[in-house]
Amino acid sequence: VSLAQREKAYMNVANLLGKKLGIYLSAVLLAYVLASVSATQHVVSSLSSMGVSLEPGERVLMSVQDLAGMSGMFLPLIAFGFLVAFLVTALLHYWLKRWQTALYVLAGAAAIIAIHVLLNMAFNITPVAIARNPGGLMIQGLCGAAGGYLYIYLNRRFGSRIFDPVDDPDLQ
Repeated sequence: VSLAQREKAYMNVANLLGKKLGIYLSAVLLAYVLASVSATQHVVSSLSSMGVSLEPGERVLMSVQDLAGMSGMFLPLIAFGFLVAFLVTALLHYWLKRWQTALYVLAGAAAIIAIHVLLNMAFNITPVAIARNPGGLMIQGLCGAAGGYLYIYLNRRFGSRIFDPVDDPDLQ
């Protein structure tokens, strides 16, 4: 086996890993944007019920500011939660192959819900106001489910294995 063939194989693996990372980060980002915007709009609706009137532009501005403001705390929590949930799901998928989409959607929802529940249990805090009631917690879970669905959708669309040198007997 030539050096050029080995280099090509490693470049294919690097390309695949880059795709997988991009898919994972896309899922994390979607879940974060949806969870953050839903949390902001929950606060806005609470303000409206108190008689505070906000223009649509102010609502959008608040959402954008919260996206930036919550990125230091909430985004890494979602990234870690998705990492753990997707790794466990990959193991479960080994035995439950027919349920791949449902498993990843459930994993995304479980990751976001677990973040809120565990923060409350460990520190007695709920940093995101929408998660203080069961309905709001379920909305946050739906945001995670959307991230899980995007993860599996993009994996099916773009993340297929290109070439694995371990599988090629000529490169061993």
